[in-house]
Amino acid sequence: MPAAAARPSLAACIITLNEADRIDACLDSLAFCDEIVVVDSGSTDGTRERAAARGARVLERAFDGYRSQKDFAVQAARCDWVLCIDADERVTPPLRAAIEAARDGGFASAAAYRFARCTHYFGAPLRHGNAYPDRVLRLFDRRRAGWRGEREIHEQVGVDGPVARLAGDLDHQAYRSLGDQLRRLDRYSTLMAQHLHARGRRASLAAIVLSPAWRFLRGYVLRAGFLDGWRGLVFALVEADYVRRKAIKHYLLARGAAI
Repeated sequence: MPAAAARPSLAACIITLNEADRIDACLDSLAFCDEIVVVDSGSTDGTRERAAARGARVLERAFDGYRSQKDFAVQAARCDWVLCIDADERVTPPLRAAIEAARDGGFASAAAYRFARCTHYFGAPLRHGNAYPDRVLRLFDRRRAGWRGEREIHEQVGVDGPVARLAGDLDHQAYRSLGDQLRRLDRYSTLMAQHLHARGRRASLAAIVLSPAWRFLRGYVLRAGFLDGWRGLVFALVEADYVRRKAIKHYLLARGAAI
């Protein structure tokens, strides 16, 4: 009879900047991890102190991109299996149970795992449209996976090996307010436009008109975002606006204009 797989140790990795109002709930949801690594990029609101008081190992590093910051956190961990989440995310009890079950089996079925992320928007979860299930790959063996590539925004994990799915949701308390969302998406649209321009991607006027329309149609109609009521409508409109801003900025950069 084969021996049971060893239960791997697990580290949680988080990057932060001024998350004192959200870091406690995030860390509470990670109590099952053997280690918590927080990489902070200059918080002034007590984030580092709150994280350290809850047992996290806190490191400071100047921010030079989301991918680079997350990769630094992964490499700083003492465990080979890592769970990467953001300070505005929480591991729900069902997701924790699924992670623990896979861990008890030695994470034998895959080199990395995906699970659904559920965004809470103005007091209620979005369960349809482009917002859900929004499967994210955040649990992986760093010996076979990691934050790879050149893109620093909307960063992705590259994996050498099989990827499996886990049940349960990662709760995402995404935005403190509409203003917070708009400011964040404006920053993201600039970073993405710069990335596309640097990669030599073609910019067109058609993309400015058609891409936002398709994003709205796909999320609100084809993926039934309308079932989330007024929240689904607002989310779909703001998301389409992000796509429009990205396309406009890309178009301007291609013509040597400042954005």
